[in-house]
Amino acid sequence: MSSAARKIVKPLVLVGLMGCGKSSVGRRLASQLGVEFVDTDDEIAKAAGMSIPEIFTELGEAAFRDGEVKVISRLLSGAPKVMATGGGAFISPLVRAEIDRVGTSIWLRGDLETLWGRVEGKTSRPLLNTDNPKQVLANLMDARYPTYALADITVETHANNTHEVVVDDIIKALARTHD
Repeated sequence: MSSAARKIVKPLVLVGLMGCGKSSVGRRLASQLGVEFVDTDDEIAKAAGMSIPEIFTELGEAAFRDGEVKVISRLLSGAPKVMATGGGAFISPLVRAEIDRVGTSIWLRGDLETLWGRVEGKTSRPLLNTDNPKQVLANLMDARYPTYALADITVETHANNTHEVVVDDIIKALARTHD
């Protein structure tokens, strides 16, 4: 186990909009820290027995959000780990309170062009399956960024930095919070 991992005493929960790199960065961060990585969307899909787009289509967003709260609460227990959450998870006061109680929230903050470049044309993003998906993404930024700003740590992600740079930035930020 790395020396950085010994400092991790509670879950690290990555939050932010779709395309900011929560899953990709989370896998690398967990590997570097020597802890488990969990993607909450994968766990929600597993629990529901259907994909995220299917949940949205067949059960609706409200049912998805209900399941999300339950799955995240369950995943926050146990050994420290790195968790990637769906873009809307941290918006829930219930989820935020649970993360605040037992974890450290880390916002991966990206600008519109970076995020759009990463999600454009992907049909696996139910909220973007509209006539003007880039505008929907911009509206989500306007609505959600003030809440994401409540995260314990903010790390910038943009088109010109690699996932490894973001992981290093997170580890440096964590070291500053433990000094």
